[in-house]
Amino acid sequence: MTTSQASKRPFDAVLCDLDNVIRFYDMTQLARLERSAGLTPGTTTKVAYAPEIDLPLLLGKITQQQWVESIVLGLAGQVSEAQAHELATALATAPFWTDEVVVTLLRQVRAHMPVVLVTNATLELESDLASLGLADFSGHVVSSARLGVAKPDRRIYEVAAERAGVAIDRCLFVDDRPENIEAAAALGMIGVHYREPADLRESVSFLLDSHSADSLSGDIM
Repeated sequence: MTTSQASKRPFDAVLCDLDNVIRFYDMTQLARLERSAGLTPGTTTKVAYAPEIDLPLLLGKITQQQWVESIVLGLAGQVSEAQAHELATALATAPFWTDEVVVTLLRQVRAHMPVVLVTNATLELESDLASLGLADFSGHVVSSARLGVAKPDRRIYEVAAERAGVAIDRCLFVDDRPENIEAAAALGMIGVHYREPADLRESVSFLLDSHSADSLSGDIM
């Protein structure tokens, strides 16, 4: 790519969320346990992801086991303590997988510009990435648990742009949560609301040669 071509690019780095973009969780076992306990599926996650329970984990202030204990307390009165422990543990240890179409797209993008993972994550993030074979997937990883700041706080976006080595208004930000995209856009980033791989592919298609784009289109459509 020539200097002239690069100057016409809409952005010079991609900052991408992890969960619900690259990584997805299988909640089948948790839903089964909830039904067995007489709960509506989703009850445990509603308790677990309430800000007062979830945010300390995402800021690296508590361990995953302490988070489990907080969930148990949050479920008190709805199920027995033993059932609450079983449900909380099932959530904390839910299996996860990656969308290989998205991984392939981002690896191709990284051949042309920096890719930084920007994620509200736990202190287990590094081991999780290693287990997925993604330890060296991006140039940098900005984790809320390590930084002590979570999206949509502006600081996490500023750090991500700094690590990418580009101006903040030269970044594409990809996330599944509208409030995180709005915060990025307020700082001058281009925001992409991720719902499916085609959302990402459309934004980075100008970077991909026609052969790569054609080979991916069949998987994404």
